[in-house]
Amino acid sequence: MSIQKINKSAMQMQAEVMSNKKAGPYNHIVFAVGEMAANSRPGNFVAISIGGEASSLILRRAFAIYRATDKGVMGGSIELVIAPYGQGSKWLCSRNVGNFVDLVGPLGTSFGIPTTNANTMLIGGGYGSAPLFALAEVLKNRGCRVDMVLGASTASKIYAPLEGKRSVSSLTLTTDDGSTGIHGQISEAIPRLLREFGTEVIYSCGPMGMLAAVAKIAEEFDIAHQCAVEEAMACGIGICMTCVLPVKGEDGQISMLRSCIGGPVMDGSKVQWHLVGQVPEVNL
Repeated sequence: MSIQKINKSAMQMQAEVMSNKKAGPYNHIVFAVGEMAANSRPGNFVAISIGGEASSLILRRAFAIYRATDKGVMGGSIELVIAPYGQGSKWLCSRNVGNFVDLVGPLGTSFGIPTTNANTMLIGGGYGSAPLFALAEVLKNRGCRVDMVLGASTASKIYAPLEGKRSVSSLTLTTDDGSTGIHGQISEAIPRLLREFGTEVIYSCGPMGMLAAVAKIAEEFDIAHQCAVEEAMACGIGICMTCVLPVKGEDGQISMLRSCIGGPVMDGSKVQWHLVGQVPEVNL
C-alpha cells in the first residue's frame, strides 16, 4: 500500500457555485467542475483564486476536497467544507449560487488503499475530518473494516457525525470540553480503540498537533500511518515554498518537502514532527 502520487490530470477552470449552505460553524459548497471530478481522489485538494480580479490577494488558497461526484444532475461536481475564519475563506463562503471562481485541481497526493481487506481507523480533527468521509466509502467498498474517530474542542465543531455513523463500522466522538462523546483530546482515546479493533492501518487528517500525536501512537503500536497535513499552502503548485515540512527520505536524510507537491498525504512516520516550524540548519 503506497501513497498515490500527485495527480497529473489537474486543470484550471471557472467553476460555478451550485450550492452554498451552512453546516454548523462551517460552509458546505458544491462546485460544477465537469470531468475534473472523475480524476479526484480522497486526499486531493483544489487551489482557488481568492477575491476576484481586483483582489490584492495574489496567491491562491488550498482547500481539501470533501467529496467528488462524476455523475448526477449537475454532471461532475466537487464539494468543499470550509471554516470562514480568514479573509480568503470568508470571501469564498460569501459566494452565491451562480457565481464562478477560478479553480485549479485536483492537486496533491491521495490516500493509498490497502491491497487486502485490512482493519482501518480514520482519525479526524474538526472540519479537517471532511476528506475522510469519501475515503471511508472507498475503503468500505474495498472490503475493509472502517472505524472512525472524530474529535474537536466542542460538539458543534465536529463535522457531520451522522454521516460518519452511516459510512463506517463504528464511530467514536471526542471533545475537549466533554460536550459530546469521550471527554478529552482525541489522541487520549486512540490507544484503547486500536487494541479493541485490531487496527492495521491509520489514516488521519486534522491540526498538525493532532497529527503529530497520532504519528507517535502509530509508531508505538507499529501501525502504518498515512496523514493529510494541514500545513498552510499559499500557491498549491510548489512555487512559493511556504508549505515545506521536514521529511526523512529513503536515504535517511532529512529534507524540506513541499507539502502541496509531496503531500498533502504523507507517511506519518517520515515527517519529523519535532522539527516542524523550525528553520533548518544550513551547512556552508
